[in-house]
Amino acid sequence: MTKSVAFILFDGFQLVDMAAVPVFELANMMAGGPYYELHMLSERGGAVRSSAGVSVDSKPFDGARYDTLMVTGAMEPIVSSDTFKEFLRTSAAASRRMASICTGAFLLAEAGLLDGRRVTTHWSGARDLQRSYPKTKVEEDRIFINDGNIWSSAGMTACIDLALALVEEDIGADAARQIARKMVVYHRRSGGQSQFSALLELEPKSDRIQSALNYAKRNLRKELSVDELADAANLSRRQFSRSFRLETGQSPAKAVETLRVEAARIMLEEGNHAIEAVAREVGFTDPERMRRAFLRAFGQPPQALKRVARAVQA
Repeated sequence: MTKSVAFILFDGFQLVDMAAVPVFELANMMAGGPYYELHMLSERGGAVRSSAGVSVDSKPFDGARYDTLMVTGAMEPIVSSDTFKEFLRTSAAASRRMASICTGAFLLAEAGLLDGRRVTTHWSGARDLQRSYPKTKVEEDRIFINDGNIWSSAGMTACIDLALALVEEDIGADAARQIARKMVVYHRRSGGQSQFSALLELEPKSDRIQSALNYAKRNLRKELSVDELADAANLSRRQFSRSFRLETGQSPAKAVETLRVEAARIMLEEGNHAIEAVAREVGFTDPERMRRAFLRAFGQPPQALKRVARAVQA
């Protein structure tokens, strides 16, 4: 039995979110298919103009029941109409699952569908989402998240990872892997994988703090105490600790852990290193400490990321 998947569009939606469509298209070409019926919906129907100026034809909101609804995003969060919000609320109650892409999470939150839910969005809007809707549980450094029947993804190409995860849930991991290969993309990034690099996340504003971070990245095997990092920044311990937190929003210890976790993830994904060897190389004192750090950062242990990497390389 085919499942209906409806993409919710609005004027100014981001065209790249349509990159999720080929995932379902390719699924339909697999043995046992077709598996999905695709629909484009908007409040009034007709041609809906994207932020790129390209229009997509759509049907108006109706009372049909859809298995999966995917709310697209925009370059900046938009404010929806009462009709739009009511459609989302009604559809969420009637559908098996609902998903947001990028800033589409703001639309779900505005409709009251994310209260108490774990959710992600494009990293640039994550903190605004949390401030605007404090009942949500925003995890800003995730590719996608599944909380009950609500799914959400980061921005841009993360919509492909989200769609692959939905297909994996429906027809299996092997199908999702084959589709990813046909699309020439990484078989899907795990939901806990980082949206961006640790150094980009920290974004220090001064050369001195940047110098300390660069020093830490080059010397991850060392203890990297606050005093050592302060010396690298040519600041007193007190000045360094205060400036570091003001510029990065993190303590020096947390930032060093972030750098170590990212370095470990890259080693696990790009090589065939033993967990113990990776832990030593990036400065964790033992594999258990690295495991706990991975759970905090990605929501899964190093072994899980290593298994995904092996599957991709197979």
